[in-house]
Amino acid sequence: MSGPSTYQPKNGFTRWLDARLPVMRLVHDSFVAYPTPRNLNYWWTFGAILSFCLAVQIVTGIILAMHYVGHVDLAFASVQRIDRDVPYGWLIQNIHSVGASMFFLAVYIHMFRGLYYGSYKAPREILWILGCIIYLLMVATAFLGYSLPWGQMSFWAATVITNLIGALPVVGESIKNWLMGGFAIDNPTLTRFFSLHYLLPFVIAGVVILHIWALHVSGQNNPAGVDPKDESDTVPFTPHATMKDLFALTVFLILFAIFVFYMPDSLGHPDNYIPANPVVTPPHIVPEWYLLPFYAILRAIDFNVGPIDSKLGGVILMFASIAILFVLPWLDTSKIRSMRYRPVARQFFLIFVAVCIALGWCGQMNPSYSMFTAGEFRAGLHWVEGGQSIQRAVTAESERRAGATFEEAAEAMKAEGAQIVMVDRSSPTDATLTAISGGQLREAELTAHSLDELEAQIAERKAALGAAGVPYVEIERNLPFEFTVTRFAQILTAYYFLFFLVILPLLGLRETPGRVPETIAKSIRGAA
Repeated sequence: MSGPSTYQPKNGFTRWLDARLPVMRLVHDSFVAYPTPRNLNYWWTFGAILSFCLAVQIVTGIILAMHYVGHVDLAFASVQRIDRDVPYGWLIQNIHSVGASMFFLAVYIHMFRGLYYGSYKAPREILWILGCIIYLLMVATAFLGYSLPWGQMSFWAATVITNLIGALPVVGESIKNWLMGGFAIDNPTLTRFFSLHYLLPFVIAGVVILHIWALHVSGQNNPAGVDPKDESDTVPFTPHATMKDLFALTVFLILFAIFVFYMPDSLGHPDNYIPANPVVTPPHIVPEWYLLPFYAILRAIDFNVGPIDSKLGGVILMFASIAILFVLPWLDTSKIRSMRYRPVARQFFLIFVAVCIALGWCGQMNPSYSMFTAGEFRAGLHWVEGGQSIQRAVTAESERRAGATFEEAAEAMKAEGAQIVMVDRSSPTDATLTAISGGQLREAELTAHSLDELEAQIAERKAALGAAGVPYVEIERNLPFEFTVTRFAQILTAYYFLFFLVILPLLGLRETPGRVPETIAKSIRGAA
């Protein structure tokens, strides 16, 4: 892509080094004279920002590892000691924890930019796949690092994720036991997580080198989505791209510093400042914000599909949401790279971005939280004051006929004069019916704005009636249509997959794109 080398050694030492190890020539050809498209905008500066973030995470991680104790009895205290007693430990700790969030913020912008401008299309398929591998390694590293402070959220997040891995057929249980180092989350688990968390950033650095190598082979994409034709379409990397990268990095560092010095804990969860307690489960277990969209997809499956139960279905869909990115270059059938010239695809892409943000919101919310309901929650309570109680055993011919048999028996007892009949199942085909008759029938109507509030009222009323000597209460619930966070997440998840599997392939075949400029230079003149 860059053509013949233009590097010229300046003195005897550089000539000697260039003849034996041309590292200066490599740097010059890759970061000084390398021709870059002259129309690159600031969305292309996030590659340099990500390189900076990776270096910061590796350096601060090495320093923190010198003071961290990977033992379940000492890990939480060692993190507190780093914050309180190690010189500038609070600063290193804040930079590392905030740096993880900044790293993911930059990588998400980098990925959305690649989606919008078609940077995954030929001849850059390997470049895109290597980027997806980097992202997958980042997710694994972030999860492992989230477990190390050994607070409440660390411990229970590790418990949830390892149990999800165990849901995989055939190999899941073996992988789960290997990760945990046994049959429960304990010291071997923390030791493994610490080792892998320390190792994976160096693996990421290796894949980043391959990513840059692939970039230099295929060349950079650009906002117009057309390849450079001649020298008028390109400029040297330095100073044009270098100065733009430095300016963008400076702005990014200002945002970074604001979080590090003024609100370092705002991106974390307060429960992680409580030592891990295996016998106290937090009311709402959530990962860090950058993994919330995938957590929402995981929880969106609350139903069984044939032999696949909801737990396994959620795991499959969560991994599929990342795996689908690897095959994206072959799903998009459009010949045009940039969505700048694809107005319909651009609209669907903006919806896709909003869907990803909404999935993040769903991931942090209680899945049963009601977004809106079509009416009030009602329940009718019926009981008999006084009278006599009669019990009758009922056995159904089969499990399939059990429901109808018990209902017929209850109706028969009511026809005999029972005012209320309660069914208590003892097995799939057996039940005991308790009938109360001869007393005074009482009724009460309860209303509430949510199911939880209604159930609380029912429990309170039943407790009061029980104290008054009423043994049985019949409850008839009238629940309105309720649109919960889980239902919203299901709709968002459907769009997420439809965007890749249906919308992009169909638009590539049916959409009429705008006129694409022949050269990069013409696209600049057109924009001007």
